[in-house]
Amino acid sequence: MDLVTRVGQGQGELLLFALTPPRRSTDAERVQEIADATMERLRPLGVDGLVLYDIDDESDRNPAERPFPFSPTLDPADYLAQNLRAWETPVVVYRSVGKYDAPALRSWLAEQDPAWTMTVLVGAASRDARSATTLKEAQALRTEVNAALPMGGVAIPERHARRGDEHLRLLAKQEAGCRFFVTQVVFDLNAAKDLVSDYHYACLDRGIAPVPIVFTFSVCGSMRTLDFLRWLGVDVPRWVENELRHATDTLEASYRQAVATATDLLAYCRELGVPVGLNVESVSIRRVEIEASVRLAERLRSELRR
Repeated sequence: MDLVTRVGQGQGELLLFALTPPRRSTDAERVQEIADATMERLRPLGVDGLVLYDIDDESDRNPAERPFPFSPTLDPADYLAQNLRAWETPVVVYRSVGKYDAPALRSWLAEQDPAWTMTVLVGAASRDARSATTLKEAQALRTEVNAALPMGGVAIPERHARRGDEHLRLLAKQEAGCRFFVTQVVFDLNAAKDLVSDYHYACLDRGIAPVPIVFTFSVCGSMRTLDFLRWLGVDVPRWVENELRHATDTLEASYRQAVATATDLLAYCRELGVPVGLNVESVSIRRVEIEASVRLAERLRSELRR
């Protein structure tokens, strides 16, 4: 049973692998080389699907200096259509809807084959950001032009820790047609558990079935990368930072931390009966970090099969 069918039936135990498309300045021949190498590396993992991120500047959300300079990347829809045609499983394409006007978004939504393409619609990074299309408008467009296209939403445990209402946001998105959720990178296990718990019991109170929540994990090869994750809004508990900062091998320590957090969260979701998925994010261009991400996906696949 493929990813689209399983999500449509509200089933969990999913394994995804997330990528950022190459930089827009990359030579076309090199882009295809990267795509071919990626597919060759990932095929043996047996993942249920790929995730392609739609990268935005996000400086409107955080005025602090960005640890790494922003470099525009290829549009994920174009990267899929032009360079990943040989990939065999469904692909989740992110759409930062504020970057696209309604006609462009309408056209893309209408062209997608619901049997192979899924989408996560992402709203503006902040209330002050200018948006060509709002999230509600994008959700309505999808319903109007291609209601069969599986649509997901973003879940942010850190926002739940600060405001206590992220589960209500999930329910609102679910009512708008979302059939799954994908989180940003998880370092704070307690924040993720709080979100799962509140969402689970809110669904019980309303008499509705929870949809799959796919939790994202990644490896971190340096403290500068950790600073960047924080800049993006990821909360890193002090004890985790201490372990990474003082580790002999930061990358290996982050790998172990990701495995432990994912395993604990997987067990908790199973206990509550919330359908769960695991997503391994690989956005680094460093070979050692890419290989560690692949190793993490292999390990999490084995945990899902237990």
